[in-house]
Amino acid sequence: MRTARDALAERGHRAWVVGGCVRDALLDRPVRDVDLAVEGSPEEAARAVAQAARGPVFPLSEAFGAWRAVGSSWICDVSPLQGPTIEEDLAQRDFSVNALAVPLEQAGGDDGLIDPTGGSADLERGVLRVLGGPAVEDSAYARDPLRPLRLARLATELGFRPDPETERLTREAAPRVALASPERVFAELRRLVTADRVLEGLALADRLGLVEAVLPEVAALHGVEQSHFHHLDVYDHTMEVLDRLLEIEREPEAAFGAELAPRLRAVLEETLADELPRWQALRFAALLHDIGKPATRGELPDGRVTFIGHDSLGEEMVSDVARRMRTSGVLRSFLAAITRHHLVLGFMVHERPLSRTGIYRYLTTCEPVEIEVTVLSCADRLATRGQGADAAIAAHLELARGLLGEALAWREHGPPRAPVRGDELARELGIDSGPEIGALIGRLREARFTGEAETREEALALARRLRENPAR
Repeated sequence: MRTARDALAERGHRAWVVGGCVRDALLDRPVRDVDLAVEGSPEEAARAVAQAARGPVFPLSEAFGAWRAVGSSWICDVSPLQGPTIEEDLAQRDFSVNALAVPLEQAGGDDGLIDPTGGSADLERGVLRVLGGPAVEDSAYARDPLRPLRLARLATELGFRPDPETERLTREAAPRVALASPERVFAELRRLVTADRVLEGLALADRLGLVEAVLPEVAALHGVEQSHFHHLDVYDHTMEVLDRLLEIEREPEAAFGAELAPRLRAVLEETLADELPRWQALRFAALLHDIGKPATRGELPDGRVTFIGHDSLGEEMVSDVARRMRTSGVLRSFLAAITRHHLVLGFMVHERPLSRTGIYRYLTTCEPVEIEVTVLSCADRLATRGQGADAAIAAHLELARGLLGEALAWREHGPPRAPVRGDELARELGIDSGPEIGALIGRLREARFTGEAETREEALALARRLRENPAR
């Protein structure tokens, strides 16, 4: 902030620190990025800040004339006043707690707060109040269809609650959120899902009709009853899975032991895509993993409920959701793969103890999400507390611990290589390279993992036996 103040001190036009950074400073929350409203040219002001910071500068929004200057560890967004005065600018903002400003020359001090809408009082009460009139078309929601979702995101991040009138207006305006650009919708949803209070935020978003607006596939899980192995409908089970996943995030030692936990943390803290580390992307997977259940629900003659194929249908649906949200292909593939494979570990519980072949086939089936889907399957199992739950949970976690250790080693060192190269194998067997060689190499990789063929000679001997007896 000092860099911006010094850069604009001689400019001859007034500037104000506005919005969320003022709000966060008053709440003693960390402030890294700065929003400025300026008289005169925002481009000129942004270029002055960027020059002082020796960083880049570029236009941010043609519609609003905003520019962005980037420092070494901060961002400064500069916008023109939206009105003749700063008070009129603030009156056009979304919520009272964001309609706050401080003259740039006084930023960092205790005086100079400009608060025409009573935002500081709402901050003290922990209340979110939308600005404007009593009808949606007269409120701040009419100027930007994304703002109802932003209310849920702010409530989640700040631990605030909307006042009753804001709840009413948000519920009425919720369907219009779908009119906002998919990229903006996903940006707000990402911040909500990755916040500490995500469960409270999703409950609020669901109550106000926002989940229905942006994730109708999740809202459709309400009232879908499950089998006797479950104690909740699919929607509440999904929230329970997310809750159990949060517990694993906080204390992976409880689920996987002290030896595996640090290695798991290191993997899940890696950035995946879309500004999400793997553990945050896994929250989205928890939210979406069962969206194929409503369309696949069936009942057997004895009354048992089934969801046959919900994993494969869910994979398609999750891919469609990610495309609609305009996520990266990396995140889309990650979420789809976890949805597709989230049942695999559970089906293997009755095969304990697993052979090396069973372990290999689990890893190759679930790759490249062999670690993450193992974690999600445990959260899913912990959230399934119907008939026979305790024994089933214990068996699942026991198997998962063994598989997670193998999955971590697989990720750390890579999958096994065949003890012989494909061209060598083709030459030794006297056959051309092609699908047969590819299949043999795949089988030799498995043989190396299981210990069946670890040397070149053992691999060649096994390959010859396989050609003579392909059923082996």
